[in-house]
Amino acid sequence: MQAGILRGMKRRTGMAPAARFCGTVRSEEKHWVQKRIFAGFLTVLMIVGYPGNSSAFFTASELVSAKKLLNRTDSVSVSAADTLELYAASAVLMDGGSGRVLYDKDGDTPLPMASTTKIMTCILALEWLESNPEALCQVSANASAQPEVKLGLVQGDEFYLNDLLYSLMLESHNDTAVCVAETVGGSVEGFAAMMNAKAREIGCTETYYITPNGLDAEDANGEHHTTARDLALVMRYCLTGSSQSAEFLNVTRTASYTFTNRSGTRSYSCTNHNAFLNLMDGALSGKTGFTSKAGYCYVGALLRDGKLLIVALLACGWPNNKGYKWVDTKKLMNYGLSEFELRDITEGTVRTEDIPVTNGQQESVATIVEELSATEVLMRADDQTVVRIEQFRTMEAPVQAGEQVGLVHYLVDGTEYATASIVTAGEVKERTWLYCLRELAEAFLF
Repeated sequence: MQAGILRGMKRRTGMAPAARFCGTVRSEEKHWVQKRIFAGFLTVLMIVGYPGNSSAFFTASELVSAKKLLNRTDSVSVSAADTLELYAASAVLMDGGSGRVLYDKDGDTPLPMASTTKIMTCILALEWLESNPEALCQVSANASAQPEVKLGLVQGDEFYLNDLLYSLMLESHNDTAVCVAETVGGSVEGFAAMMNAKAREIGCTETYYITPNGLDAEDANGEHHTTARDLALVMRYCLTGSSQSAEFLNVTRTASYTFTNRSGTRSYSCTNHNAFLNLMDGALSGKTGFTSKAGYCYVGALLRDGKLLIVALLACGWPNNKGYKWVDTKKLMNYGLSEFELRDITEGTVRTEDIPVTNGQQESVATIVEELSATEVLMRADDQTVVRIEQFRTMEAPVQAGEQVGLVHYLVDGTEYATASIVTAGEVKERTWLYCLRELAEAFLF
């Protein structure tokens, strides 16, 4: 740089630079020349524009394109390579904690689900009861006319809604389901709309509800149906996602329950028919179902050694094979207990790169990964966690500390189970006119 300045001095004065720096030129003239150089340099800056306007820098549109990375999510269905001999036509074993499917036998095939439907009926009623704790149900002609299995509700009778949930879940009464639906949804059709909306919210993609009790039905939009995967998702929501999960467990785990109508003129007793609660240590909840079209169905959950396992079975035999569902359930639960262990997929250090900054007082900004709470997923010994990092290619000053600039995705078998934010570790101030003047002053005057 000094050589370039000397060449400029020679052009302006016609004198050899060596002579000027050997004391043959007065100090006043030297200062005059430095000022002329400094003024000329500022003039060039004003004509060309300060570095913030340089066409060599990245554009704002490139930054916008980079930010789109933050909205990208990839999800791939999980299907087990193992083959278990099961009676069920469709079956899923799910990790209730993460939602990961550990075993899948035609788990996305739409099939009727009989009274396993009632877990959705129950959870919606419980959530509605939060704001209507003393709600009463009045028995309609439609409710009292439902086929067996039924409580024997009498038209015009009144019950506390909370009492009827034990009839719904312990004995699987069809008339009770309709009475509950009409109270909560205004009508069976209105309640079915609530059921379908909740299913979509949960993430069910192949479920369509028509009835609150699961009796075979069909309308202009199709048949009453679900899939084993969707059924497991609904049970997972009942156990871990709903504000009324504790109440759901309380109802479905009750061995027996006695209640009366509101007037106290009729008394009813219910006994829990979920045999799975006594079949395995840690059995948590479940619901059976049967119609001539659906066959025997079951959805149940088990909690042992910190592992929450959910089994969903559809079309698991017809009479006289009522016990097939218990055989399949135990086989799948034992498979989950023996082959899978909880693993924190976010454990370990993830290194991220510095990001170049345009128009900044520094050339780049460091990045860090925000601390993420442990995310445990049931995995086999040969399962691997894949960590995918996406972050901006460049940023434009000013940059604030803690600004989100990317995401770290944690995946198992192509499905994402956790994400962590990548943020800037410090700030980068903008390269302003004042900053440029100060830098030039320091460079030429000092």
